Amino acid sequence: MNAEIIFQYFPELTQKQKEQFVKLYELYAYWNARINVISRKDFENFYLHHVLHSLAIAKVVQFKAFTEVMDAGTGGGFPGIPLAILFPDVSFYLVDSTGKKIKVVKQVAAELGLKNTEAEHIRMEQVDRSFDFIVSRAVTALPDFVRWTQYKFHRKSFNDIRNGILYLKGGDLQDELRQVKGLKKKIFELSEFFSEPYFETKKLVHLFRR
Repeated sequence: MNAEIIFQYFPELTQKQKEQFVKLYELYAYWNARINVISRKDFENFYLHHVLHSLAIAKVVQFKAFTEVMDAGTGGGFPGIPLAILFPDVSFYLVDSTGKKIKVVKQVAAELGLKNTEAEHIRMEQVDRSFDFIVSRAVTALPDFVRWTQYKFHRKSFNDIRNGILYLKGGDLQDELRQVKGLKKKIFELSEFFSEPYFETKKLVHLFRR
């Protein structure tokens, strides 16, 4: 599966964005052979399982210019790098506790010419900044993630949804969600946006202040 699946679901891409999404594959193929940031068994599903999955966030909110987003526990750059391509007027701060993964993120961003990303080797709980949104792809149990990040988003919202956490995860989340206190919760089924079987159990959780 190639980048055409991205163009199918996001038909308004500019030529530059299309070229950046196409280039993603060769960049990650190069780096993944050296530093394992994506399961090598899963690399043939790169666009479906990693790029399109990351972009599910854009089906829930179209970030406005000057929005500030932290990708907490970005790994090799997901969902931050695909979102940074899609939203060039939005600032993305990608953090991870594994230095070699942040090295990959920095190299990929540089090769793509992304001017709206900053990457840092730091644990998410040590970040002393605030953002409009904190995004992530299932880096840990949701209650732990919330505990580490819930005080890191601005109170004043200017996007079409409230500032908060946008967390991509699959499976049954009810037990984890019950443990999250003090935040409102909205769950989006990704199968509403994408027809591929992979998304049947995938969800996006939006957590925000009451």
